[in-house]
Amino acid sequence: MTFHFAYRTAKSLMMYALCGVSVIVALVPLVMIFYHTVSMGGSAINLDFFTQLPKPVGETGGGLANAIVGTMILVGLGSLIGLPVGVLGGIYLAEYGNNPFATAVRFMTDVLNGVPSIVMGVVAYTLVVVPMKHFSAYAGGVALGILMIPMITRTTEEMLKIVPRSYREAALALGIPQWKTTLRIVLRTGLGGVITGIMLAVARAAGETAPLLFTALNNRFWNLSFDQPMASLTVFIYNYGVSPYDDWIAQAWAGALVLITLILVLSVAVRFATRSAFRGGDA
Repeated sequence: MTFHFAYRTAKSLMMYALCGVSVIVALVPLVMIFYHTVSMGGSAINLDFFTQLPKPVGETGGGLANAIVGTMILVGLGSLIGLPVGVLGGIYLAEYGNNPFATAVRFMTDVLNGVPSIVMGVVAYTLVVVPMKHFSAYAGGVALGILMIPMITRTTEEMLKIVPRSYREAALALGIPQWKTTLRIVLRTGLGGVITGIMLAVARAAGETAPLLFTALNNRFWNLSFDQPMASLTVFIYNYGVSPYDDWIAQAWAGALVLITLILVLSVAVRFATRSAFRGGDA
């Protein structure tokens, strides 16, 4: 009996240790990436970086203010397309998805989720850039929106399926309409997971370069017109990162640091705002 207890204790400790090592192994690359980004790009972070335009070759200083604003605009346009379509599609698949059409939609969503992002850029180029005959922020938003839809759809579906069926049955038994049950009870219960999926999709869209090369292209000047080419951090990081100029390379690292920080701040802010709103509603 004592030997059996000692064996089980040792086995349990070994599994705890294995899990701890796995967590450390998973965190090491993230810490290294963040540390390397800060060490390489921290020197280029200053007020000019957030307020000035890129300088031409041969001039030091400048910033990526237009690229920072452009990234937020492009991701915002993509979110206007991807969020409603993805969330509503996920609700449909989770709550009304027991039919052949839903099965086909689910299959196509999985296929679309695995398509390389450059293909999304080519599709947006064909659908938007070619008819308009020029690059634009609209085209970039369409490309990012298409990229976000499958991830949000599948995440929303899986998170809503986790909600216990008894919640639905209790609401329907009280005479609550099904649409209100879905929106006010099921979606609210699974909202944390849905938001996680949305933030993953936003982070992926914010970090994409290939689709924007075919759609929004780039712009070294201030431009708030959605009908014209628009700057983005990822394209500037790509262009500056492969350049032979040390100042541009440092700004590329700084751009990567800003991009990581923007995604982190947005994720924390959305989670905090959502949690506070629902606490207030419960009160």
